[in-house]
Amino acid sequence: MPEYFLPNRSVTLRPADVVGKGGEADIYRKGGEAYKVFKSPSHPDLVGSPMLQKEARERIAEHQKKLPAFPKNLPSRVASPGELLLDKNGGIVGYQMEFIENGEVLLRYGERSFREQGISDDDVRVIFMDLHKTVCAAHAVHFSFGDFNDLNVLITGKEAHIIDADSGQFGRFMARMFTTKFVDPLICDPKENVPLMIRPHSPETDWYAYLVMLMQSLLFVGPYGGVYRPKDQSMQVPHDGRPLKRITVFNHEVRYPKPARPYKILPDELLGYFERTFVNDARGVPPLSLVENLRFTTCSTCGMVHARGQCPECAGVTPVMVKEIHTGTVKGTKVFEAFGSILFAAMQDGHLRFLYYTRGAYKREDDRTVVEAPLDPNTRFRIRGADTLLARGRQCFVFEGKGSHIAPSGISVDSYGLLPLIDANGANLFFVEGGGLYRSSELGGAYREKVGDVLPNQTLFWVGDALGFGFYRAAELSNFFVFRPDHRGINDSVNVPGIRGQLVDSTCVFGHDRIWFFTVSQEGNSAVNRCFLVDAQGALLGSAVGTPGDGSWLGKIRGACAARDFLLVPTDDGVVRVALTGNSLGVVKEYPDTHRFVDAEAHLFISNEGLTVVRRHDIWRLVIG
Repeated sequence: MPEYFLPNRSVTLRPADVVGKGGEADIYRKGGEAYKVFKSPSHPDLVGSPMLQKEARERIAEHQKKLPAFPKNLPSRVASPGELLLDKNGGIVGYQMEFIENGEVLLRYGERSFREQGISDDDVRVIFMDLHKTVCAAHAVHFSFGDFNDLNVLITGKEAHIIDADSGQFGRFMARMFTTKFVDPLICDPKENVPLMIRPHSPETDWYAYLVMLMQSLLFVGPYGGVYRPKDQSMQVPHDGRPLKRITVFNHEVRYPKPARPYKILPDELLGYFERTFVNDARGVPPLSLVENLRFTTCSTCGMVHARGQCPECAGVTPVMVKEIHTGTVKGTKVFEAFGSILFAAMQDGHLRFLYYTRGAYKREDDRTVVEAPLDPNTRFRIRGADTLLARGRQCFVFEGKGSHIAPSGISVDSYGLLPLIDANGANLFFVEGGGLYRSSELGGAYREKVGDVLPNQTLFWVGDALGFGFYRAAELSNFFVFRPDHRGINDSVNVPGIRGQLVDSTCVFGHDRIWFFTVSQEGNSAVNRCFLVDAQGALLGSAVGTPGDGSWLGKIRGACAARDFLLVPTDDGVVRVALTGNSLGVVKEYPDTHRFVDAEAHLFISNEGLTVVRRHDIWRLVIG
């Protein structure tokens, strides 16, 4: 275990002390203090990538002069480097820093499923006002953030904190990093197929990124979201290359994503500012009033939430409640509609079980009230048969299926950041505590049984009926494992490639003898979606790589269901079937007649009765002829 040195003391950092991993560094917490340690070229996350190793070497070399000269007058919302961390030879390898408790990345505020669990539009308005003031204050002391993106902004309450400031730009030290989704195309090479930065960052590029984040957080789609389908196929460009051609969601040949809010809900002043920025290349400091004056309301007639003087959608007619639809080869029957939000669903023992929220209460599929409490975006939900699990932080509450009059039992669990480490199938609750993976079928975990040993607070896992899968990743340690939900022991001889860069999201879908493992990671300048197919013994059968938001089956990583040896995936164009061909995963069949019932954020479940589609507010059962 390496020993590092601060001005008046030394510190030894272990893998168990890791609390976060980014593309450039590992974050440790020990003794009430936090430390950022830059990845060396020999770090396992960088091995096999000469380009990333070269960047790491150059970054560490520059920090020998940049960090000692770092400005001391940045606004308090910026997490600036503290005492410098040295190796035994006196070289700067990182620094001590403020740890932002319970911070959530701004990226999550652009996810509809996260936002609809208790974060209002007014909360977002206040957050972006706060962020606006911080950016202005930083620019006033001649500091630019450079690689300004939604993974470098942490939200606590309604405050926006900016991290990774060491990559910022000041004096003679330039910011060389960029993120494809947020880099200003005006500083990129227009001759390339994807953004490649050739000019320096500036305050204007920070404001460009700010507006991208604002639009994403208000509409759940950024300026270059959706799918570009030009009539003239010779005009087609790569999804990540659209900013270079200014092909935005305002373009009539871009198919707007179904899960996003329509942009017409925004006031003309803000919409016009977005269009002038992203289409016409206007730059400058966006007026604070654009955000400050936003006032969202819900139309009493049609229910649309908007920030305009009058509802942009409502025609004064109450929509017809459709129960059954026939379209082509598909018959769709609506089996449930929530006057609220469906929070979680699972197919267990051939029955769809789900949890929804309405009128201040959490309810199950049989209309039984689980508990009356406000929504909380940091609560994780799971179902074990008739029991309902609500977990937040390091506590999981088990609500027995007999009714709300029975007090829930609590279980202490580990967490991965803000995520409680729990999962469940129809028979058992699974959780991580103190580095042990446990199974419990009894209320409150009184009769827990240890499945195996894992890394505390650094393990993610999922469980199905017949298989379980997980991994832990800390500092230079990374390991994947499979297990049987009804057996003891884990098999850590899984040959899934290590996760590169910063892990953003991950999930699993289980078949009877196959595991479909999905990840989203920020690798260098771009986000990358990956899918790995693993068998019950942990052997890798195949894989695929996708681009987030490109409209393909791998444009999103959630919502799919497994059936036999294939996967059914929801997209805005309908359900597609994905299977293994050789050692690659890809679409083998499309079901275009399902497009009316699904979008990219729907969740699919298969049973003897057909294909069930769970959306935010309703559930449909499809029979495909």
